[in-house]
Amino acid sequence: MATAAAGAAVAAPRPEVIASGLENPWGVAFLPGGRFLVTERPGRLRVVGPDGKVGAPVKGLPPIAAGGQGGLLDVLADSGFERNRTFYFCFSEPDANDSRANSTALARARLSTDGGQLEELKIIFSQQPKVVSRNHFGCRIVEMPDGTLFLTLGERFSRKEDAQKLDNHLGKIVRVTKDGAAPKDNPFVGRPGALPEIWSYGHRNGQGATLGPDGRLWMHEHGPQGGDEINIPEAGRNYGWPVITYGENYGGGKIGEGITHKEGMEQPLHYWVPSIAPSGMAFLTSDRYGAAWKGNLFIGSLKFGYLDRIELKDGKVVAEHKLLEEGHARIRDVKQGPDGLLYILTDESNGKLMRLLPE
Repeated sequence: MATAAAGAAVAAPRPEVIASGLENPWGVAFLPGGRFLVTERPGRLRVVGPDGKVGAPVKGLPPIAAGGQGGLLDVLADSGFERNRTFYFCFSEPDANDSRANSTALARARLSTDGGQLEELKIIFSQQPKVVSRNHFGCRIVEMPDGTLFLTLGERFSRKEDAQKLDNHLGKIVRVTKDGAAPKDNPFVGRPGALPEIWSYGHRNGQGATLGPDGRLWMHEHGPQGGDEINIPEAGRNYGWPVITYGENYGGGKIGEGITHKEGMEQPLHYWVPSIAPSGMAFLTSDRYGAAWKGNLFIGSLKFGYLDRIELKDGKVVAEHKLLEEGHARIRDVKQGPDGLLYILTDESNGKLMRLLPE
């Protein structure tokens, strides 16, 4: 990994704890008035006040298959939240006919004016098929300028070969409208045997996604043992898993043919060996931390417990800088707030919501 080799030196920011006592928080969204909407993986949604007070669990959530890597995962406030109080969240949805099976689902709801209740809840998308698994749910949500929603979907670990097939949602990124319909310009609309919601395929387990300054979707995904990737998913493209990878099986040994390139499959923008176990992803578009940080990409590391500041030039990673290493806390989410500051969640039984204060 490159270290601080490019760009002007910047003093490390100071983390400030806003709220603690959150049980394995997974996603954070920003609400008017300096409030936050935070998910806890065991299946609770909470409003956190600007003073850090953690509210009681919001009522009205659907049934959630919490366990393993599953539970209540990402959350995103609608771009028109101040007007419509609408937000989106994704979670592991149990199969009504088989309590062992589940899949990633995307829901839309309104937050009551007192912040204590969900209103007009609707499940707008459910990954198919449901699988008996507690792993690889993906589950990051991005709203695009055209109002469509992207959702990353894992291949559920035991079904990795399905990431190469278009008749299922495993190992895919899907693009839907806010009502859950497949937009007519999705790449596989009308193709026999292909699901119309699919945007790109050949993904493993994407736990970070964001709108890039270039107006495109950026995402990262977990590799197996090595081979975590940053990708810029384009319509209809195949990102290779599990046919090509820079990782290997847990404990060693090649995956498939052990190849990293194949015609018709996309190369990652960047990859890590060994894995950093990335989660959360945000571009810094503000100048709150100085010119050297503006335009940088920030990604949390679950495995090593640091925030990765990534410098890009001409579409390539030119340097990486490890921040917050001293805490060694698993960083689950990172977002830029309306105030231009970076906010992070730590994935712990006593998880924290923090902001980074410029020096």
